[in-house]
Amino acid sequence: MADSMMSKAATMEIPINSNGDSRNLAEDDSLEQAAKIQWNLREKDLQQVMVSGPNLNETSIVSGGYGGTTEGIIPTSSIKDLRMKSRGVSIAPSQIAACRIAHQSEDIPCIPGSSMHHASSNSSMTAEESTRGVAVEKFDIMKKWGLNTYKCTKQMISERFGRGARTVDLELEAQIEVLRETKRKYENVLHLARALTNHFYSMVQTQHALGDTFADLSQKSPELRDEFGYNAETQKLLCKNGETLLGAINFFVSSINTLVNKTMEDTLMTIKMYENARLEFDAYRADLEELNMGPRDAVTMARIEAAQQQYQIHKDKYERLRSDVTIKLKFLEENKVKVMHKQLLLFHNAISAYFAGNQQQLEQTLKQFNIKLKPPGADKPSWLEEQ
Repeated sequence: MADSMMSKAATMEIPINSNGDSRNLAEDDSLEQAAKIQWNLREKDLQQVMVSGPNLNETSIVSGGYGGTTEGIIPTSSIKDLRMKSRGVSIAPSQIAACRIAHQSEDIPCIPGSSMHHASSNSSMTAEESTRGVAVEKFDIMKKWGLNTYKCTKQMISERFGRGARTVDLELEAQIEVLRETKRKYENVLHLARALTNHFYSMVQTQHALGDTFADLSQKSPELRDEFGYNAETQKLLCKNGETLLGAINFFVSSINTLVNKTMEDTLMTIKMYENARLEFDAYRADLEELNMGPRDAVTMARIEAAQQQYQIHKDKYERLRSDVTIKLKFLEENKVKVMHKQLLLFHNAISAYFAGNQQQLEQTLKQFNIKLKPPGADKPSWLEEQ
């Protein structure tokens, strides 16, 4: 019995506490009891404790001889925990131990702060993926634009040299040509009306200056006072009627300018879009016809199906814009007749009344067309605004 006890004591490492004092002999029984309890733990728990490695605050107890297996090595930290629990002392688990316990079923290595690095890496990967997606989208847009431009340029050159077929709507093309010719003629009318306005404005200013000169001479020449006075009154009356006629001509010019540079121009912009859609439609139609004339293998059939879809898309676009052009041409013609009827009547009545010397008829013409004349000097800023 004594020999067995001595052999156990000889093969047992004695743990040293933080103060450097040896353990009391009364604790040997508790060590043996703790070793027996720990021996019954699962093999997996023992392996996890062994993998965690020794700590600076830990020693080990060899339950068998020096030649025993590694399964007999028991960390004293677990024994210390049992002793502390029996004494009523709680030990706060470390972050590493808690993380290891939480991940022991998944065999994931636990690194403090790894969740933060994982979140930042996820955010950086998301930003990189979004940037890559935008770049891919822009590349696809440029690719489609380049392919469409190539097809349209090829179709345009083929039409110029008489090799490519062109879709023609004879009735609509004739209406478009009439509109362009009408716009050129109306632009000439607008140019001449503006020239008339400028020349007539110069004449009115000259009449105004001449009337002031006659009035001044009437005051300074007693022997010709009446003659200068009559001419001064005549020039002032002509100047007043000329300003009234200028108001009518300016209204005429403004209406023609709106008709030519806004209404007709808007219709011509729609016509330009229609012509571009017609060119794209013919380009994709020619591409589909070329594919249909080739071999019918699997790759070609896929290309034919894609070309058929593009052909249908551009065909729908072409027909929609053709309908828009037809409607706009119809409304433009109606609007043009209505506007020009009113403006030509105004121009005729105003010119006739002015050169007939009928001041009342001239003023009545302006009231008929709701034209309000600006008082002299209304366009000039006041002296307060100039300061």
